[in-house]
Amino acid sequence: MKKILCSLVVLFCIACLTGCGKETKKTVLYKLSDKIEKTDGYKLEAEMELINNEDSYKYDVTVSYEKDDNFRVSLRNQSNNHEQIILKNSDGVYVLTPTLNKSFKFQSKWPYNNSQSYLYQSVLEDMKNDKNLTMSKKGSNYIFSSTVNYKNNASLTHQEVVVDKNLNIKKVTVYDIDENAQIKVSFNNIDMNAKFDDDYFVLEQNMQASVTTEENTDEDTEKEIKELEEAVYPMYLPEGTYLETEKTVDLDEGSRIILTFAGETPFMLVEEPAVKEDEMSVIPTSGDLELFRDSVAIIDETSVNFVSDGVEYYLVSSDMSSEELVNVAKSISVMPVNK
Repeated sequence: MKKILCSLVVLFCIACLTGCGKETKKTVLYKLSDKIEKTDGYKLEAEMELINNEDSYKYDVTVSYEKDDNFRVSLRNQSNNHEQIILKNSDGVYVLTPTLNKSFKFQSKWPYNNSQSYLYQSVLEDMKNDKNLTMSKKGSNYIFSSTVNYKNNASLTHQEVVVDKNLNIKKVTVYDIDENAQIKVSFNNIDMNAKFDDDYFVLEQNMQASVTTEENTDEDTEKEIKELEEAVYPMYLPEGTYLETEKTVDLDEGSRIILTFAGETPFMLVEEPAVKEDEMSVIPTSGDLELFRDSVAIIDETSVNFVSDGVEYYLVSSDMSSEELVNVAKSISVMPVNK
């Protein structure tokens, strides 16, 4: 009888312990947060896909983080192998473009002023800020759903985050208001105890190393960068807006095309060849940086500036919101279309 009673007590204790050990949304989020916040450094390798209407842009992404507040994000376009680097250190935030031998310096709160689907801290912050965060279990994975904060793209509303049993974020999918996936990030290699050399997050070291790699660019790509024979037009225009004038100005390297749009929401679009600098240059700039299409764009309240397929685009308007400027910029066709 005593043996039976002891067995029942043991089973009861096991049941209680099992019940107490059941993972909840709160406990998983706490453990995930604790793991990310306590790491001295991590290195992530991922594949990211950006979806823009019927077009898809794929990147190989390498994310490096070191306490306190050092970030390096390498974005290599799979279609043309061109790389851009977002670098944050104690001196500021930079966007490095090795193919042009130049970098842009920002006084920016990146990455904390906008959602970043490829950064663990940003994904976690979105999850913690959502009072209606949900969690479900699928196999050994935890599936979270939370709102997001893409201030230049209000159509992106929520994300699904897959966390494995080891509390690694394995996949992030960002959806628009119509439940269409717009950003997909799959993390392939994860090192939460990464160590870096002293100069790993130094601007000059990153530019020099990246430019050396990009010097293998073939002659056809160099020629493409220096030529701009005809205008490329936006496929989307605000209602009541139309192309008023088109002007071509000769430059030392190719030509500059200036498109002026008039009507209810006027704006100007400038296009010119993206020419490589002879010496490494750092260009101070203002605004936010956002990844869309095949490039890192510079966005402020009145303008959008980005490089795509060897062409530099500058879109400016005092009558449009930054979100509408981005919508126009994203609609610029890679091939000339009828006006």
